Amino acid sequence: MLIAVRWAGSHSNAQTGEKNRQIRIKFFMSPEPDVGELGGLLDDRRALDDLFSAAYEELRRLAARVRRDDPSATLSPTALVNEAWLKLESSTWVARTSRAHFKRIAARAMRQVLIEAARRRQAAKRGGDVAIVTFDDAITDGTAFADDLLELDRALEDLSRLQPRQAALVESRFFGGFGIGETAELLEISESTALRDWRAAKAWLARELRSAKTNRH
Repeated sequence: MLIAVRWAGSHSNAQTGEKNRQIRIKFFMSPEPDVGELGGLLDDRRALDDLFSAAYEELRRLAARVRRDDPSATLSPTALVNEAWLKLESSTWVARTSRAHFKRIAARAMRQVLIEAARRRQAAKRGGDVAIVTFDDAITDGTAFADDLLELDRALEDLSRLQPRQAALVESRFFGGFGIGETAELLEISESTALRDWRAAKAWLARELRSAKTNRH
C-alpha cells in the first residue's frame, strides 16, 4: 500500500519539546510494545525514554531532509529506520541496545512521525508538495492520502486491544521494516506463528480499512 501525506514544516523548539513529552506519554501508556518483549533495556525507563526521543528526532530529521531535497521523493519507513540506526548506533542512547530492539522502538517513532504529518495535512486542508510513503508489505493495492494513514493508525489501535501481539507484529513490519524471522525472534514466537499472525492481522486490517473507506464516502 502506498500512503501519500503532505509534509509540513518544522515546529519551534518549545512546540517540539511539548510534543515529545506527549509522544512519550502515549508510548508508555499504549498496550504495545510490551515492556517484557524489549529485554533488559526496558528495565530502565529513563533509557527507553531517551532512546525513543533520539529515534523520533532522527527519523523526523531524515524525513524532512528527503522532503527538502526532493518534494516528490518516496519516503520508505524501512530505509529511514535503517539510516537512523547507522547514524545513532554509536550514540549514548543506542550503543547499549541491539539493532533489533532499536528498530522496534524506531518503528513506533516512525509511526508517530507519519501520523503527525498526516494530521497536519488533514488540518491544513490545502495544497502543497506531496511526500509518498511506501510500505514494504501492502494491505491493499493503490495509493492513499492522509485520511487513509490515519484510518490505518486507528485500526492498529483497535487491533492492539484485541490482539496485542498481532498489532506489534504489524507495526514492526510496516514501520520498522522487520522481516518475519526478525519479528518472530523479537516477540519470542516461532516463525510459523509469526506468519500466521501476520496473515490474520492483514486480513483483519484490510476489512477494517475497506469499511472505513466505505463509510467515509
